[in-house]
Amino acid sequence: MAATNIPQDILKDLYAEWDSLMAENPAMSMRMLRSLFDEWHQPTSEPENVTYKEDAVGGVSGIWCLPAGADHSRVLLYTHGGGFAVSSASSHRKLAGHVAKALGVTAFVLDYRRAPEHPHPAQVEDGVAAFEGLVASGVSPDRITTIGDSAGGNLAIAIPLALKEKGGPLPESVIAFSPWLDMENLGQTLSTNNDTDALITPELLEGMIAGVLGESVDPKTPLANPLYADVTGFPRIYINAGSVESLVDNATRFADQATQAGVDVTLSIAENQQHVFPIAAGHSDVADEEIVRISKWYASA
Repeated sequence: MAATNIPQDILKDLYAEWDSLMAENPAMSMRMLRSLFDEWHQPTSEPENVTYKEDAVGGVSGIWCLPAGADHSRVLLYTHGGGFAVSSASSHRKLAGHVAKALGVTAFVLDYRRAPEHPHPAQVEDGVAAFEGLVASGVSPDRITTIGDSAGGNLAIAIPLALKEKGGPLPESVIAFSPWLDMENLGQTLSTNNDTDALITPELLEGMIAGVLGESVDPKTPLANPLYADVTGFPRIYINAGSVESLVDNATRFADQATQAGVDVTLSIAENQQHVFPIAAGHSDVADEEIVRISKWYASA
């Protein structure tokens, strides 16, 4: 049951507050932006019977989420959202903990290198290094799932694509929450959902794109923009998004693309939900029910 003392629109309210603060302070420093977005954990309850451990895997720092009784041979490799520039393992550990607990596995949340100090492909490289580090430690590739939200959802997809380019083993599956894939900033729902999305605007995305791609990376580069990738042979994937968010067509477009390539795709669009709606886990029945659906999908392999 969702806690009764939590506002019904806790996620929407947080996003609206962020949007207001950024509008009032257009010259906000990157340090302040990162402090702001590290509040992303606020809508998430602390999952019970989950402990955490700071560590490094494949040379990449992060946080282990260790549910009691979890199968330690199975790992969710979690990449956080935040436009490749903000948020952290700390801001997303609780969400990863909820999902890991529901699936009965462990999760490692990456503190990958962030833009603009480290432009593309640094984030993908860190994800690949962590994946390969897990394999080197004895975790079978077919027991790893790449998972992430927003920009981290992009990385959850890009990491297997990069592994495929290298000719290496791929993860068993992929989970993407509200993936942000369109580095050309051309999605139709950027316009149609502009009035209902409490956070995302084309202008916000333009700044994030400039930070991660700079002037030298083509926005059609497949590892930056998986909408241009050849996804033949891609692992099975679960994709979700909120119906009122501006990036919903990133999810639907990739789902169509993957389906046409013969990939096993499950798409979930939650009515009247905001960007990365599962992050309200423990405080939202919709988020909790979505995580249950994911656990059933995961167990069906």
